[in-house]
Amino acid sequence: MNYAGPAEEIPARSGLELTPFRGLRYDPDRVGSLAAVTSPPYDVVVRPDGLLHLESADPHNIVRLILPQARTPAARDEQAAGTLRRWLADGILVADTEPGLYVYEQADDSILQRGLIGALRLSEPSAGVVLPHEDVIPHVIADRAALMRATSTNMEPLLLTYRGNGSAAGATAVVERATERAPLFATTTEDGFSHRLWAVTDPADVAEIQSDLAHHQALIADGHHRWATYLRLRTEHPSPSPWDYGLVLLVDTARYPLRVRAIHRLLHRLPVSEALTALDGRFRVRRLTVPLPEALEALADAAAAGNAFLFAGDGSFHLVDRPDPDLLTRTIPADRPAAWRNLDATVLHTTLLQHVWRLPEDSPAHIAYIHDTAATVEKAERDGGTAVLMHPVHEEVVRDLARQGVTMPRKSTSFGPKPASGLVLRALEL
Repeated sequence: MNYAGPAEEIPARSGLELTPFRGLRYDPDRVGSLAAVTSPPYDVVVRPDGLLHLESADPHNIVRLILPQARTPAARDEQAAGTLRRWLADGILVADTEPGLYVYEQADDSILQRGLIGALRLSEPSAGVVLPHEDVIPHVIADRAALMRATSTNMEPLLLTYRGNGSAAGATAVVERATERAPLFATTTEDGFSHRLWAVTDPADVAEIQSDLAHHQALIADGHHRWATYLRLRTEHPSPSPWDYGLVLLVDTARYPLRVRAIHRLLHRLPVSEALTALDGRFRVRRLTVPLPEALEALADAAAAGNAFLFAGDGSFHLVDRPDPDLLTRTIPADRPAAWRNLDATVLHTTLLQHVWRLPEDSPAHIAYIHDTAATVEKAERDGGTAVLMHPVHEEVVRDLARQGVTMPRKSTSFGPKPASGLVLRALEL
């Protein structure tokens, strides 16, 4: 959803610093197809089915680097590092000859997104340059950090947004000019999205981009854990170093608005019957015997009036809404903005997970975060757990909370389309 507020401008030299780098890219002559070696971001891959599908798509699919499979975490990281070294030696992945920024375009029948891929100087949230809006899970950061240490590579760009003035000027002007040239490559992935990439190496174009971005702040749309990982790894390397920067995709959402979708929860060890019984009349519950699309429409209607969730996993859908106001007052902290207290994710994590079900929200054994709606329902039904389907949050709510320095519960939003993994990597030792 497009935020209608003004362009976000901050003093020059306090804003975004995007730096060229020598992109590491697949040699199209050495792989079956560029589409076959790409993957969704690591946290969007539905495991194990999606992982196996990607591994079988091409022996060089990027998923072998971002989600290596071995018996122990250390073995996984070493496997990824070894695979990367082998692909570099064999010419599967090749570094571009000169540093540049990259214009990246994704499109399908309903959306066109263009942005800039580069190495962004890292900054703490207190600097107000890159704004996080979600909490993070410590073990995920530790996992990503170990993988980046082993490979010395940023393999997937984070998705960041900034607010230009809506016109083709500055960085956006360079983006638009680049798309008039022949791309470095063009491919279409099996989800129907076309992907094109251009290099921006002209010093004047790079300077025009950098001068414009220096006046802007960015919102982390996707990649909070990778950003937190970048910050952790920066502390391990004396500055100045390549670890002072991280790979990102920057999109001007005044010109190219993103989609905002929900991220659903799968409660592994809580059957639907137990989840509903524990509510004990403190929410209204209605059983729906309709297909998934109609159940989601009912969820949207209920969410327009207040907090609402859709439970699944027992062959039916259960619309859960109208929480007891006294329950919310007792369980939700009053020292946060009203916009935060009223979030569905806040009610789910603070009221339901912590107080009603008493489940640890940071334990993979108890809870999984899944982007695909149908996959969440299918896994719940197969495993005997509870799928909690969420309604998306509006982008303006996310941005306003981020500006106030208020983080939302983890995995509250899914902005997209997300950049495909595998199109351009950043090796920190080049």
